[in-house]
Amino acid sequence: MRLLLVEDDPELGRRLSERLRSADFAVDLARTSAEAEDWPDLDKIAAIILDLGLPDGDGIALLRQWRARKVDCPILILTARGSWQDKVEGLNAGADDFVVKPVRFEELLARLNALFRRHAGKRESGLVLGDLALDPIAHTVTLKGELLDLSRQEFRLLHLFLRRAGQVLSQGDILENLYELDAPRELNTIEVMVGRLRRKIGKERITTLRGLGYRFEK
Repeated sequence: MRLLLVEDDPELGRRLSERLRSADFAVDLARTSAEAEDWPDLDKIAAIILDLGLPDGDGIALLRQWRARKVDCPILILTARGSWQDKVEGLNAGADDFVVKPVRFEELLARLNALFRRHAGKRESGLVLGDLALDPIAHTVTLKGELLDLSRQEFRLLHLFLRRAGQVLSQGDILENLYELDAPRELNTIEVMVGRLRRKIGKERITTLRGLGYRFEK
């Protein structure tokens, strides 16, 4: 899944991006309000982590603009501001959670996964479809109770398929959901990855729709 991190501190942005990537997220980084406001494919972002103290504007104003534009992905405010007034203003502006710096990465990750569950209308942390189960927190996949050995990109692809089970995903959709905006993208990479995933979970689970893309069968 792709995240947009809006953080003006270069070192914090770098460190947090690295930790999130190690947790199998693709991370895009915006350092100003203007850059974040005009981000070209917000509809492909699974969640936004937003700092409030940006050099060219207040994060609350940016948040209100996004919500006015019907940007509906979960937004988590991560800021050094810790007063109750800031929290109330942020949540009333449309944030789904408010976290005060400094915070342990494990807590931030748990809060992100909780946002994803609420956004999907689920209480459990894992995604289960028949005898296939994916745990986004433990980063494990089991088939009939047996652990599968998946690469990081295979895990991301399966996570996307399970979240969008029954929907048709074009190769372009998959590229935009799995890769950061400036990452190299090749359509044949998806075909190869789907083939590898089929061999590990069963080829009947992923249907190819010629000219349209792929559908993960429910």
